[in-house]
Amino acid sequence: MEIVRVRLVNSENETLGCEKAPVEILNALKEIKSNESGKLININELRLEEIHVDLSNVSEANYLIFENSKEIFEKNFKSFFIGGDHSISYSIVRAFGKVEKNPLLIVFDAYANCCESDENPTNRQWLRKLVESGFDSGRIVLVSARNFNEDEINFLKKSNIILIKMDVLQEDIAGVCDIVMERARDSSGFYISIDISCVDPAYAPGTFSLESGGLSSRDLIYFIKRLRLLENFKGADIVEINPELDVREMTVKLGAKLLSEMI
Repeated sequence: MEIVRVRLVNSENETLGCEKAPVEILNALKEIKSNESGKLININELRLEEIHVDLSNVSEANYLIFENSKEIFEKNFKSFFIGGDHSISYSIVRAFGKVEKNPLLIVFDAYANCCESDENPTNRQWLRKLVESGFDSGRIVLVSARNFNEDEINFLKKSNIILIKMDVLQEDIAGVCDIVMERARDSSGFYISIDISCVDPAYAPGTFSLESGGLSSRDLIYFIKRLRLLENFKGADIVEINPELDVREMTVKLGAKLLSEMI
């Protein structure tokens, strides 16, 4: 198992500051002595790596993230990545799709991230670009998205992406989790991508995109704790945390908490 720092931001300056999150999240992880199941957390025993990227050369950064992530997935049963903004997931999940014969991607996000993209997708474009690059849209589950533009709505209608909206979650979160877990069991391995905007800003204010009406921190932890029990859980990323916008480290500490429940 490895925990990998990826400091790329590619969002036309909206997410500048997220590149500082990996260091801050790992610092917060040092204060967590155990997860909720009682497993002791000792950061000195964890394998910490970094994919070094040049923020001024996004094309090179995407190439390096893809190649390094592919190698990381090949040599580790579980791999965790800390961003950075959500653009990092494009290259990471592409690499995951090359390694897994029957992959599943589960995305927690307030947004669909399905805007049209050029060669190097931003944080608002990465999921559509991933599909256009060959990842099977029928192997994607999008949870908690609640703000879409017209182009994204049209794309989602044409694709086979499974969209689980907040009103469905509110009615029966346990039942929804059961359904997602069944989908996950049918894969050779599944990967979770967590944009912290999936959480209501009351619990996670340290992000550029504040979208009211999201999951509570407890709801997200519930999902993660159940999903991680599956034997084919292969890894995750945590993105879009901006320490510069945080309040009393609430969001950074939530990121560390989520990480502690997955490792």
